[in-house]
Amino acid sequence: MNQEAEALHEQREWLRVTLSSIGDAVITTDINNNVNFLNSVAQFLTGWTQTEAAGVPLTTVFEIINEDSRQTVENPAAHALRDGVIVGLANHTLLISRDGTERPIDDSAAPIRNAAGEIAGVVLVFRDVTERRQQDRSLRDALHYAESIIATVRESLVVLDDTLSVKSANKCFYQTFDTTAGETEHRFIYELGSGQWDIPELRTLLEDMLPNNHHFDDFEVVLEIPVLGRKIMRLNARRILREGNKSETILLAIEDITERRNAEQQLKESEVRYRRLFETAQDAILILDADSGKIQDANPYIKNLLGYSQEELVGKELWQIGLFEDIEQNKVAFRVLQEERYIRYEHLPLETKNGKPIEIEFVSNVYTVDNHDVIQCNIRDITERARLERQTQAQAEELADLHRRKDEFLAMLSHELRNPLSAIVNAVHLIRLQEDENAVQKMARGVLERQVGQLSHLINDLMEVSRVITGRIRLQTDRLDFRGVVEHAITAVRPAIEKRRQLLTINLPRDPVWLNADASRLEQVVVNLLGNAAKYTDEGGRIWLTLDIEDIPLADGDIAASLLPPAVASCAVLRIRDTGIGIPFELLPRIFDLFTQAERTLDRAQGGLGIGLSLVQKLVELHGGTVSAESAGPGLGSEFITRLPLADVTTAAAKIAISQRPATTGQHPLRVLVVDDNIDSADTTAMLLRATGHDVHTAYCGLDTLDAAAEHHPDVVLLDIGMGDINGYEVARRLRRNPTTNNIWLVATTGYGQASDRQMALDAGFDHHLVKPIELEKLQELLTKLAKTPRGAGSI
Repeated sequence: MNQEAEALHEQREWLRVTLSSIGDAVITTDINNNVNFLNSVAQFLTGWTQTEAAGVPLTTVFEIINEDSRQTVENPAAHALRDGVIVGLANHTLLISRDGTERPIDDSAAPIRNAAGEIAGVVLVFRDVTERRQQDRSLRDALHYAESIIATVRESLVVLDDTLSVKSANKCFYQTFDTTAGETEHRFIYELGSGQWDIPELRTLLEDMLPNNHHFDDFEVVLEIPVLGRKIMRLNARRILREGNKSETILLAIEDITERRNAEQQLKESEVRYRRLFETAQDAILILDADSGKIQDANPYIKNLLGYSQEELVGKELWQIGLFEDIEQNKVAFRVLQEERYIRYEHLPLETKNGKPIEIEFVSNVYTVDNHDVIQCNIRDITERARLERQTQAQAEELADLHRRKDEFLAMLSHELRNPLSAIVNAVHLIRLQEDENAVQKMARGVLERQVGQLSHLINDLMEVSRVITGRIRLQTDRLDFRGVVEHAITAVRPAIEKRRQLLTINLPRDPVWLNADASRLEQVVVNLLGNAAKYTDEGGRIWLTLDIEDIPLADGDIAASLLPPAVASCAVLRIRDTGIGIPFELLPRIFDLFTQAERTLDRAQGGLGIGLSLVQKLVELHGGTVSAESAGPGLGSEFITRLPLADVTTAAAKIAISQRPATTGQHPLRVLVVDDNIDSADTTAMLLRATGHDVHTAYCGLDTLDAAAEHHPDVVLLDIGMGDINGYEVARRLRRNPTTNNIWLVATTGYGQASDRQMALDAGFDHHLVKPIELEKLQELLTKLAKTPRGAGSI
């Protein structure tokens, strides 16, 4: 028995040592599930010592809950004790130690049987799996990280096994090739799609990878994919490495480079195309380095222009080939170019290699290529163009000079015509004053009056059109009723119409036709058009004058578009129609051109200078209107249509700007000195003024005027401007400087009637300015006014 007891003791000791030294925690219980043994690992994990735990129920020492639900779970030892079976490892179990520490564990239990086979207790084995859990979590995180990267990579990835069948592919692969995992995975790569991957060279590369541990990069294939068309793919393959290099898996990366290759091809073609343009351009082109300013390239045309070959130009700066005077000027231009990135020079002088002087246009700009600035210079030979420009400029200056001299001629012509005309007018007035006039004299006087009137009209038209064309007319606009302007014009032309026994039909609206216009200029327009109708219509013919308001559509660019509402506008429309000689079809487009007239015949010798219609058109356009002519042809009459924009009818107060001439009041005799180097003009004017009760003296030159003014002390001097010795301006200045004559009324009488002439008279000291031939009534009105007004209140 002693030997058996010793053997049993030894066996128990061996079991205790074994359980104490193993890495798992071990707890044993008796038949009542009370603890009778804990090895050191179990003591550490539970926090109970052997002494403390002996005889304590297992559920107290070994407290466990479900990791997810936090609920108490059945102790596996209880299950093993009750059912006598081995209970396997449980999952998601937390052990709560005596100090409250929680640890994830794996546990299992098995019943302990005695020699009789009866259950005598339970052994519980468990282990702390915290570190394993952390490793699993890290592994899962790493796997998720890798999968996320693969999923978001914009490159198609395929994993192949050792048979070159597809194990998996990423999202980009499925999207790129319009396929699904079901159509791809576990299929031989050469069978994918319509077999487009079955490429002999690709087969060789893939089949050589695993046996020889090879890889390949940038292998390009061209695929014809039914859904996508022609695609260029770049393939890269690597063996997926594992510990011990036992991997039998291949990662195949597929990059779609179709667009890149197409772009490269387009760029190549573009470079060829632009290189061809560069080499064939008919401008000299230089390419410069933006840092050094030295020439890097030059096109062949440079040799034609400057005589330098490409080899002679490369490496030089622009000043070295004569494009700038010296290196300093070159530096200034280069600095401006770097700051502004663009410079342009016209008419830059340059000398070619063989010494020939030329003029060039030089344009240079900076652009960026591959993050580096490049300068391009275009050089164009403009020698001939510059010559033509100078020739054109010289011709323009010559034309301007001719235009100026023409205006001067017209002004001088007007002046020279007005002087004798003034004398004739005065003579006609003197004849009219004779009471014993016989029939022949009366008839002759009538002829003189009519022809002098015609001459005055021609001279006025000649001066007016010159002023309009040169922009020297300024409209004096006011709100007026166009009907009044038309009535005044009819009154002025009616004698000519009645003389030719023509029938004039007038149709004016009942309501006012309001315009913002210059009354005298519009009357000039109507008089001219109505006078033409009378002139070019046979005796006994008919003339119709109609004024109305019409709505007209406005096209883009219409002359009245800025004055009238868009789309549709209301205009005053004046129509003057006659049964006269008509207008030839070929003349209609230029009927308003200056000096244009229909062909004259012996029976249609109507006279005129061909300026009336041109003046009409210019005056109408100054008012923002239009004038047009219509005719069915020679002998079929004409119609002239004038359209003018209406004034704003919302303005309540409107007035007619046509003022009646003030009635001449009673005479107030004055001492008058008449000065003119045209003796006839001076004498006849003096005779007329004496006939109206004034005390009149005459002088025929400027120096005599100074003496006559000092001798006779006149109230008024009618002083001609253009005289032989000293002109009227200088005479006026001297009279103003003399204390005995500085308070005389000075009236300029001249053939010069432009605004500048009036201003010169004012500057010289004149009070008034009259243009020859002077109307007697107008002169009498002025003298009456001067007799009542203290000197100093008058104005030009």
